[in-house]
Amino acid sequence: MAKHIKPTESELEILRVLWDKGTATVREVHEVLSEHKDAGYTTTLKLMQIMFEKGIVKRDDSSKTHIYRANVSKESTQQQMVGKMIHSLFGGSSSQLVMQALGNQTPNKEELDEIQKMLDNLKKQS
Repeated sequence: MAKHIKPTESELEILRVLWDKGTATVREVHEVLSEHKDAGYTTTLKLMQIMFEKGIVKRDDSSKTHIYRANVSKESTQQQMVGKMIHSLFGGSSSQLVMQALGNQTPNKEELDEIQKMLDNLKKQS
């Protein structure tokens, strides 16, 4: 069920913290978010409660302090969101997405090597 949910930008920010940390309290998530965003603790708390209700995160409430963890994987969320973007913005064309991405930001040598390996693997499969 949770794998078909499309997180909002604010929910994605929280998910990134949980993906990095594994598990975290609301306070821990809020501290990370506060480093680059002006958000109130109660806003973070409310968002995480909503995410729990949607099934995006799981919550261990066996102790006084609730511990949260992502209920969706980073990889599946990325695949889902990129798939939707390819369909809606690029008319289903993966190559248009790649060309746009490469045109906006030049990848470093390591990224280019990784891209080349992916292309080589795709050519072998077809």
